[in-house]
Amino acid sequence: MSATKFTPSIISRPVYGGLKPHGAVPSLMLANGPGGEALLELIKADPTIPGQAHVIYIPEGCGLGKTLETKGFAGYFEGASYPSILPRFRKLLADAGMNTRLYLAGTEGLIGQATSEALAAGMLPEAIDAEHRGSLARRMQCVHCKGITENVITDPFTCLHCGLSLFVRDHYSHRHAAFQGVCVDAEAPGEIPPRQEIKA
Repeated sequence: MSATKFTPSIISRPVYGGLKPHGAVPSLMLANGPGGEALLELIKADPTIPGQAHVIYIPEGCGLGKTLETKGFAGYFEGASYPSILPRFRKLLADAGMNTRLYLAGTEGLIGQATSEALAAGMLPEAIDAEHRGSLARRMQCVHCKGITENVITDPFTCLHCGLSLFVRDHYSHRHAAFQGVCVDAEAPGEIPPRQEIKA
């Protein structure tokens, strides 16, 4: 699966420049699902990377873990979900030196949450490379109740917290690592457009 190309949108929508080799510098790598392919392509482009890289991988049904594990990384860990790897990721960020690079690959939910953690830990934005791979599902925040709904794939969708039908906007909150959803029928209650699958 290749990197996703998104249609240009509003300025707050994240843009992912892809993973680029930066040589044999200390690195943290975090990927989920098909994002593992992006890590394999990166180390193929620069075989000096693994020796100083710590990898956290969330397979999500992809069979890339065994291949990644054999690439000679300084550290390799697999977890079942983002919440399950979060303590380890935070520890790696806390222990990271000034010249550490962060490579993120996978879904927008993973990239957004991990970027927020890295920035909160003091990492500079220019030290982070990200590449979207896999599902187009979005992490959405309801602007009305502030609840977060993970893995939204349709527009509109129903907020799991307050039950409102929400329009999926491209407006993105970096603070919450989530796209914003607004009530789709606020001016005409009950008039809800047909659901459509979210597209890139």
